[in-house]
Amino acid sequence: MGARSHPAPAFAGPAPAPDEEAFPADAVEVGQVLGAWGVKGGLKVKPFSSDPQALFSSRRWHLQPADLVAGPRPQGAAPVPRLLRITQAREQGELIVATCRELSDRDAAQALSGARIYVSRNSFPTPDEDEFYWVDLIGLAVRNRTGELLGTVTHLIETGPHCVLCVRATQEQAAEVLIPFVAAYVDRVDLSGRTIHVDWDASF
Repeated sequence: MGARSHPAPAFAGPAPAPDEEAFPADAVEVGQVLGAWGVKGGLKVKPFSSDPQALFSSRRWHLQPADLVAGPRPQGAAPVPRLLRITQAREQGELIVATCRELSDRDAAQALSGARIYVSRNSFPTPDEDEFYWVDLIGLAVRNRTGELLGTVTHLIETGPHCVLCVRATQEQAAEVLIPFVAAYVDRVDLSGRTIHVDWDASF
């Protein structure tokens, strides 16, 4: 039993056609642009997990503009792209550095500072048996063996040896139920039924 924050690296298969620029309906937010890397349009990216492999699962990164942009756009500058077609990406410490077709100089890359990066969920490789992506667990109902509803998964915490489900009865409720996502406590994950069945007492 395990929860994978992101898929394994995969830059396989033919590149999509250049005109496929629509924001995917199954988009998953996977990182944020921190700024320029180098002088030829490279990007520094902060992945939204200690396992950054979702950024490697697709050659197409869809962008949503940042609330705070690194300075005003120069007059006459090219518009900020909403789609980046990645030519190379690799880990560098805790960050990802990447190059793409749309950016050719440092100023263009720096203009994307703060932008959020999304990839299509459909690009994720199939997880191993009894493994699940975090994005698929968030929002699922959690019920114990007596059928009692403990709440819904709001997010997960990565602790090192395993992940922890953060379960809340309502969004307004401050207290959370923290359930280790391991076979000792998780009986079954029913994705089609949008329910996680656990061996967990509500009073824990």
